[in-house]
Amino acid sequence: MSLELVLNGGLLIGCFVGMEGVAWFTHKYVMHGFLWFVHRDHHRRDEPGFFERNDFFFLLFAAPGMALIYGGSLGGYWPGLVWMGSGIAFYGLCYLLVHDLFIHQRLSIFSKKATQPYLSALRRAHRLHHRHLDREEGECFGMLWVPRRLLGAEPR
Repeated sequence: MSLELVLNGGLLIGCFVGMEGVAWFTHKYVMHGFLWFVHRDHHRRDEPGFFERNDFFFLLFAAPGMALIYGGSLGGYWPGLVWMGSGIAFYGLCYLLVHDLFIHQRLSIFSKKATQPYLSALRRAHRLHHRHLDREEGECFGMLWVPRRLLGAEPR
């Protein structure tokens, strides 16, 4: 295995893992802060329809990944940027699969009953987050990281 592959893989994995921290921080202090008016409809459906104002955050998170991939490939900058942007894009794909499709069932392609302990804990953590309808007193702001106490809990 070449050193370049190891470094590039490290960039990809590092950016993917780092995005959980970015997502947690942004969710807690931006979405539940000054941009609550955009995120609110994710906690309380104001209008019917498939899309929410909250879907705007997809663009907010996708833009840096696209910019890095472009800069590292077509833009002529350091090629490592492609791997960093790919880590961010992979996190975005996981967000789509885990949050929108698995947890919120925006398209019914995953079972509504999770039997695997981690997947069940993901759903419990998200339910804990959504039981707060206002911007204050929230918990479980991440997407993939769940508190250890939820891993052993019985499914509800």
